[in-house]
Amino acid sequence: MQHKVIYIMGVSGSGKTTVGQKLSKKTGYQFYDADDFHSAENKAKMKQGIALTDQDRWPWLENIHQFVIEKLKTENIILGCSALKKVYRKKLSQSIEKNCRWFFLEGDYKTIQGRLEHRKGHYMSPGLLQSQFDALEIPATAKRIDIKLSPDAITDSIISSINNN
Repeated sequence: MQHKVIYIMGVSGSGKTTVGQKLSKKTGYQFYDADDFHSAENKAKMKQGIALTDQDRWPWLENIHQFVIEKLKTENIILGCSALKKVYRKKLSQSIEKNCRWFFLEGDYKTIQGRLEHRKGHYMSPGLLQSQFDALEIPATAKRIDIKLSPDAITDSIISSINNN
């Protein structure tokens, strides 16, 4: 398996989808959003402002992992996923570690809260942002990128990093 997955991670509102879509256009890799893998029950909980538990997340992470393994048989992909904890990232990388590149969209609470207050049509309650920051374990091995950069600058930084490794 020679294909790669580019994981774009961070808390809700950090720009994973925006950057993933831009990166997809520039690289030709298909972009997938981990939010699309949540069960109806998980989405309902988040819409009600109820934080997901690890028990809620394990089936979601397993589904994503299996999907990525299948896709890597034929293509390079980009996947936007919160992947807040080290154990989640370990699950998503299991058995494909050499095929994974991790990029952490890093921002402060105030900046991201402002973004969430202006976001329309997303099931994630802005009230859950603190729970995401509480759960976040800063990745030691991902490339950290400041979200105060423009989405284009972030995308170019990811492409540069990929091309130099």
